[in-house]
Amino acid sequence: MSKLWISAGIELQDGADLKATKKALCQLVEDTIKEPGCITFEILQQQDKPECFTLWECWVNDDALTAHFEAPHTKAYLENNYTKVSYIERLQMNTAA
Repeated sequence: MSKLWISAGIELQDGADLKATKKALCQLVEDTIKEPGCITFEILQQQDKPECFTLWECWVNDDALTAHFEAPHTKAYLENNYTKVSYIERLQMNTAA
């Protein structure tokens, strides 16, 4: 099975503090890249809309991504309601048939 790539857009929740959110996102990256099954986990901030971010992730498979949402650090981040999801794309490498 091929790797699972994820591109997701998230944006600041109403009332969330940008500085606190950026700090929490940095911690989320630090913790997530240590997870088994995580190949890549990066968060990029939009230059023209600093309240918007893009998550760029690669997992060994769906099970690894599912486990990520059960991890204590992921649950803790989500419980704080820093951001909301604007889109999620599940991607695969484009290879010749």
